[in-house]
Amino acid sequence: MIALLTIHRTAKRADPCSGGKTLSGHSKWATTKHKKAIIDAKRGKAFTRLAKEITVAARIGGGDPEGNPRLRTAMLKAREENMPMDNIKKAIQRGTGEIPGAHYEECQFEGHGPKGVAVMLKVQTDNKNRTVPELRTIFSKNGGNLGENGCVSWMFDQKGMISLEWPGATEDKAMELALETGADEFRLHENGIDLITSPADFSTVLESVKSRKLVPTFAEITMIPQTSVHLDGKDAQMMVRLMEALEEHDDVENVWSNFDIPDSLLEQLLSGNP
Repeated sequence: MIALLTIHRTAKRADPCSGGKTLSGHSKWATTKHKKAIIDAKRGKAFTRLAKEITVAARIGGGDPEGNPRLRTAMLKAREENMPMDNIKKAIQRGTGEIPGAHYEECQFEGHGPKGVAVMLKVQTDNKNRTVPELRTIFSKNGGNLGENGCVSWMFDQKGMISLEWPGATEDKAMELALETGADEFRLHENGIDLITSPADFSTVLESVKSRKLVPTFAEITMIPQTSVHLDGKDAQMMVRLMEALEEHDDVENVWSNFDIPDSLLEQLLSGNP
């Protein structure tokens, strides 16, 4: 049984919460994103997206990672992808204005997919007038529509999520790891565990996880849906096409949604065999 468990640090015990199914659906796409990151690296897209994130983080919060958690997290991800330090340094300098470069504006867009599924996007663009109609076209071609800001964001909570492969993990072992690393919540599933943190604590918890020689399959500050919408058949097929098309857009940094597609069907759709 999949359950989301909240850690009570004083009692050192866990109580089931109602969000297990929702987080389960979210984790499926998180795993997909991890696989996509590997493909992106081969295509040379990973460095471009990482550089954008570093530049925006430095522009918003300054070029010192010690005082800028978002920049620190972006730099950790860049090092994981073997991005050269010179590239990282130049991306920071573009953000702080020390060297010239494109000015990226960070925007949030919201919309709906098939059957009213909620979709949120984080976009980094140097030309919003170009990006908006392109995103609107992607939504309309895949059974959805681009909406107004605020139309679905209330359905999500911003959290840090760190996923680890750990077949056969017990609740006691999972709680022990969560307590030791400083995570707020954990979720057990068939193949491992998801650690959930506040955005402010994410980089600290991630570093603690890695110090134990554990390698996350997914780790980032994300938007976790409060409820989910079950999809199957053509609706599921169209939803996956929408997610993939949005992820492929060069200006899209992240896509979040509250769809819930059965594991076997999702794997089939992602393999290209609907």
